[in-house]
Amino acid sequence: MDLTPVAKLLRPAAWLVISVINLLVRPDWRNAEKLPHGPAIIVVNHISNVDPPLVGAFLARHGLWPRFLAKDSLFAVPILGRILTGIAQIPVQRGTATAGDALEHAVTAIEQGGCVVIYPEGTITTDTGLWPMRAKTGAARLAARTGVPVIPIGQWGAERILYGKRIGIPAFLPRKQISMLVGDPIETDGLSPEQATRRIMTVITGLVAQLRGEIPPVAYDPDK
Repeated sequence: MDLTPVAKLLRPAAWLVISVINLLVRPDWRNAEKLPHGPAIIVVNHISNVDPPLVGAFLARHGLWPRFLAKDSLFAVPILGRILTGIAQIPVQRGTATAGDALEHAVTAIEQGGCVVIYPEGTITTDTGLWPMRAKTGAARLAARTGVPVIPIGQWGAERILYGKRIGIPAFLPRKQISMLVGDPIETDGLSPEQATRRIMTVITGLVAQLRGEIPPVAYDPDK
């Protein structure tokens, strides 16, 4: 487990949290060998308030310390904000003139060899079936700036711990199966940010469909 980006004081706590998470769930990790060993952009669907630590634990267990783009309001929470900064997460001031700063911080993280995790949708899906929804172009623009691999992950299972946008006590027990399916790198060269984003969401949706064993709704369109 590579904890290099984490402040030294917080490394034991980070290791402990990841270990506890792995004890609380039943991991169903597929195609983890497709994860890179160097800088990358990880794109994943967002279905629950508890899925960031689950995705993070998955990546950390496979040698990648995740640096999430997270909404800046979390960094304003006492203690939590310091912890997020100490574990090298990246604040995003959504809907403001400084929102683009997050992209610059993400570029810097990648230049330092980091693994940046982006939820292309920008928030937990509001789709009633928890299918991926329309995404923003941040991941595509970051890929164009850096040229590093864009690695898709489809995830399913976190909704059984805490459904969608609900806030409450996570139902970790009895242990739930948490599935992560890693896909092949997504080719975005030569595409506009909008085209690349549609391709990213199409791939992620396909991975989620495999995990769920379902076909997305006929009317489903990740660009709507």
